[in-house]
Amino acid sequence: PILYSYFRSSCSWRVRIALALKGISYDLIPVNLIKDGGQQFSAEFKALNPMQQVPALKIDGITLSQSLAIINYLEETHPNPRLLPQDPKKRAQVRMIADHIASGIQPLQNLGVLKQMGEKKMEWAQNCITSGFQALEQILQHTAGHYCVGDEVSMADLCLAPQVANAERFKVDMGPYPTITRINKALLELEAFKISHPSRQPDTPAELRA
Repeated sequence: PILYSYFRSSCSWRVRIALALKGISYDLIPVNLIKDGGQQFSAEFKALNPMQQVPALKIDGITLSQSLAIINYLEETHPNPRLLPQDPKKRAQVRMIADHIASGIQPLQNLGVLKQMGEKKMEWAQNCITSGFQALEQILQHTAGHYCVGDEVSMADLCLAPQVANAERFKVDMGPYPTITRINKALLELEAFKISHPSRQPDTPAELRA
């Protein structure tokens, strides 16, 4: 497999965690979203992913984009350890939380949107994350065990940790979100989350390395 990734991309981080958890080795090709006006806009990368976003994963003779689609494929082809619970209700909760982050928070504060916001980009990002986290905190109070849904790491957790990293980057006050904070702390102690962390990637700038 070949993963096209950017160290700071939260969507790329979700996929790196999944690959690490499932023990799938891969080659990483960095795509710098800022350098050269954004390497994702090159003709070469557009041919690979017409949406001009990371991540993209070449695997088993196909190229996949969209982090949750990639994670679902990895789940179906490498079922252990499972990232979707067997119980249909818990599985639905995992998908709900993953969608809440992947559709309802992250795209609103993504690089492409922030470019449009000009000087207001920090305020915009904080507002998007705060309103999303207010809802997420409430949901997690009903679903969480040790992690987002019960005591097994799931696709929901793969979305949570990168989104908390975004929140910290945009200086969001995490005080009102004790459940999110507690789960994130537990996740960052897991090896798969450590090795896939933005501070430990081949393309991480020296000043941001762990």
